[in-house]
This record gives sequence, C-alpha cells and structure tokens, in this order.
Amino acid sequence: MTEAFYRRACVAATCGAILIPVMMAMASDVHAQSNSTPATTGTAMPDATASGTMAGKTRPTDAGLLRDIAHANLAEIATGQLAVEKASDPKVKEFAQQMVDDHTKALTDVQQLAQTKAVKLPTEPDLKHKAAMTKLKMMSGASFDKSYVTTAGVGDHVATEKLLKKTQSSAQDADVKALATKMLPVVQGHLTHARELDGMKK
Repeated sequence: MTEAFYRRACVAATCGAILIPVMMAMASDVHAQSNSTPATTGTAMPDATASGTMAGKTRPTDAGLLRDIAHANLAEIATGQLAVEKASDPKVKEFAQQMVDDHTKALTDVQQLAQTKAVKLPTEPDLKHKAAMTKLKMMSGASFDKSYVTTAGVGDHVATEKLLKKTQSSAQDADVKALATKMLPVVQGHLTHARELDGMKK
C-alpha cells in the first residue's frame, strides 16, 4: 500500500508541474487579447466623425453665389438710402424707399441662410458700386434722379436678375436655389418699375 501510494503521489506531482505552466501561459494570452481589443474598436470612430463633418460643407461655387447676392442687396440698400435723401422727384424717392425696404428683407434672408451654411458674407458694397455712389453724391436735382433710376434702378436690377437665374441653374445646394427662386420675382418687379420711371425721365 505504501509503495502504491507513493507512485500515485509522484504521478500527481508530475502532472501538476506540467499543467501549471500551461495554465499560466493560457491566462497570459487571454489578458493580452483583452488589452488589445479597445484599441481596435477606438480606431473606427475618427473615420465616421470625419466623414460626417465633410458631408455638411458648402461648395465654394455656392458660397460665392451667396456672397454675390449679398453684394447686390447691399448696393441697392446703399443707393436707395442716398436717393431717399437726395431725389427731387417724389416718385423716385418712393421707389428708392421701396428698394431699401425690400432689399433689407432680402439681405436678412441671405444672412440667415449663410449662417446655416457657415459662409462669411460681405458687409458693404463692392468697389464698383462704391465708385457709382461717389458719382451720385456729386449730383443733384433731375440729373441725380435720372442717374439713380438708370444705374441702380435699371442697370443693377438687370444684373441681379441674371445672377439669380444663374444661381437657379448652377447652384448645387437646394437651399441656395430656393433663395434665388424666392428673390427673383421681387427683383423682376423692381426692374419693371424702374424701366417705367426711366421712360418718364427721357
């Protein structure tokens, strides 16, 4: 009995010596795998975030159209304010006030849309219209009325009508297209009115 017991004890000791290192090695592998899992999961997040950011970016051409529309409205507001002060004909003065009111509303629409598209707009007329303003300021009476109606009334509204039609056809952003569609009938009404006044001044 003593010899048999001794043999079983040896077998058990031998098995233990073999199993313990094997189990320790397996535990080490499991621990290493658990540590590497979060790193794999974490690398997928930046790609999704980056693609989401790019999806909302406004195209440069659409941003440029918004800036051009803003410039057109700023010019009409500035010349209209000048004509309200300097025009001698009550009909021209009334037209000028309508330009200030309508284009101020239009500019507000452009500014609100530009804010949602992260587009920075100009805050004053462009150099061409500043030069035209300088010439108008040196005029008075009937010559001022005629020049204002011809340049700001007819000429600028012809240019703005073309700009809005271009925006309707070439803009990629549906909201920018919709803005041009909303503004176009108002500008065409201004153009018709200006041409009537211009005909009276000839």
